[in-house]
Amino acid sequence: MQVLILYESFFGNTQKIAETIGAAIEGAEEVNIREISTIDPTSFDHPDLLIIGSPTRGFRPSPATTDFLANLPKNSLKDQMVAAFDTRIALSYIKSGVLRFFVKAGGYAAKIIERKMKQKGGIPILPCEGFCVTENEGPLLDGEIERAKEWASNIKTWHSA
Repeated sequence: MQVLILYESFFGNTQKIAETIGAAIEGAEEVNIREISTIDPTSFDHPDLLIIGSPTRGFRPSPATTDFLANLPKNSLKDQMVAAFDTRIALSYIKSGVLRFFVKAGGYAAKIIERKMKQKGGIPILPCEGFCVTENEGPLLDGEIERAKEWASNIKTWHSA
């Protein structure tokens, strides 16, 4: 199985999650982890599994992730196995009740990434996931690296099924 993990990371947290997921996927013949801005969405070798991760910025994926998804040709992910994740501020670290309300209402990047990949023909192999940071710049909350390993083990389960 060939896996391509694309990410954008401003403060290193999303990159850490991407690398953790890549290292935890056992049985893959090849796992490539790349910054999403280095890949041309109109011409890249499609792996068996494409995973995209982004920090949540204003309730949405990062600009490079948004651009990549927007520039994927129609049906370019047809029958492609896909998965999505994001990094986000944990609700418990948001002091303002108003901001917590908007975060709950606005959502997170992973669902948007997953929806856009499905619109291009991708088939999600497991539910998208969010990994929490303590503040805008992080660090990751305790236990998030372990949760990323667990999420990746579900990918491993899918692959061996």
